Amino acid sequence: MQLQSLSQGLWPVMLTPFSYNNKVDLKSLKELTEFYIQSGSSGLFANCLSSEMFQLTESERLQIVSTVVKIASKYKLNVAATGTFSTDMTESADFIKKVFDTGVAAVVIISNQLGHIEDDETVVKKNLEKLIKHTKNIPLGIYECPYPYKRLVSPSLIKWMEQTQVFYYMKDTSCNPLAIEKKVAAIKGTRFSLYNANTATALSSLEMGASGLSPIGANFYPELYKYMLDNYRKKEKKESLQKLNDRLNVMEGIASKCYPYSAKLFLQSRKLNLTTQCRIQHENMRTEDYINLKSLEAMRCSVMEEFDIKSQK
Repeated sequence: MQLQSLSQGLWPVMLTPFSYNNKVDLKSLKELTEFYIQSGSSGLFANCLSSEMFQLTESERLQIVSTVVKIASKYKLNVAATGTFSTDMTESADFIKKVFDTGVAAVVIISNQLGHIEDDETVVKKNLEKLIKHTKNIPLGIYECPYPYKRLVSPSLIKWMEQTQVFYYMKDTSCNPLAIEKKVAAIKGTRFSLYNANTATALSSLEMGASGLSPIGANFYPELYKYMLDNYRKKEKKESLQKLNDRLNVMEGIASKCYPYSAKLFLQSRKLNLTTQCRIQHENMRTEDYINLKSLEAMRCSVMEEFDIKSQK
């Protein structure tokens, strides 16, 4: 049966737990996946930058995605996962097929893999055409991944992508309200859904018509974003939700330091069984960073109490 559309709501950018000997920790991954789901996620973005995808082997990527899909399917939740790690479109198409075979709803293309930094969108479009040709009708997504460089996608290209009828998911990292508004307008009323990665513009993007949120903050306190998503259409909540968005924006300034190590350490304080082991390079935590992270947990608890939000952990 053809996929009609992806669920609106919260799509966490998933972490990858590692054991202390630097192996993928599948037991902790299963617990983490359940945590995202029980916290109100509508879908999951596996094998992304937060997952340390560039530091994984091909077999690890597939193993991680398969594990997440197996759990999510019990709850009838969609999973999207990255499938392009090469500027060679034939090679990328082959891996897209392997990722799709795990059971994901959509395979995500990294926008910066579609051309070199100096290339314009004509090159990007040609490479997209090649991928679509080689992957047939596999549902696809696009991800404006910040690494190795950030390639933003124009509203006109997004509109063309929607017209191919194979694109369902977009993770926007523009952090620009005007850009988000134009992108949302280009795909309004279609199966192509935009999910905003940026907390500062979270509420405004939802009011513009974005389908959901996909911020790194969902690796710390997904319940807070879930609350925003559940209530943003209620006029009487507008002032309080702006207050919540302001809090989340300030909180992310702490959360983003030494990420994803910070997220794993924070989840330990929330009683999840995972190590802080990372493969990706990150800043070393200073004494003040540890203090700030403890303050972040206190802020989380305070905000949850103020807005009467229930916690899973």
